[in-house]
Amino acid sequence: MDFFISNAYAQGAGGPEGLLSLLPLVLIFVVFYFLLIRPQSKRQKEHREMVAALTVGDEVATAGGLLGKVTQVKESFVRVELADNVVVTVQRHTISAVMPKGTLKSV
Repeated sequence: MDFFISNAYAQGAGGPEGLLSLLPLVLIFVVFYFLLIRPQSKRQKEHREMVAALTVGDEVATAGGLLGKVTQVKESFVRVELADNVVVTVQRHTISAVMPKGTLKSV
C-alpha cells in the first residue's frame, strides 16, 4: 500500500531559513513605521499641543478655511470673531493653524 500513499516525514526545525523568510516582512514594517506611522503621530502630537495652547487674541484658521481672532476659550469649544459683530463657536480640534499676529489686517 505504500505506493498509493506517500509517507509524511517530519520536517526539520525552522533554523536560519525560517528567520530569513520573515526578514522581508520585518523590513516592510520598518519602512512603513518610518515613512507613514511616525510622521503622522508627530503631526497629531503637534496639533494637540497647538490646540491646547490656544489663548484669547490668537489669530487662527479653521478647518473650513475661516480666518478669525479667538475671543473666548472653553474646554471643548472656542469662540472666533470673523468680522465686526460676527462671532462663531467652533470645536477646538477644528482649528487647523495659528496664524502670525497681524495676518487679519493684511487680508
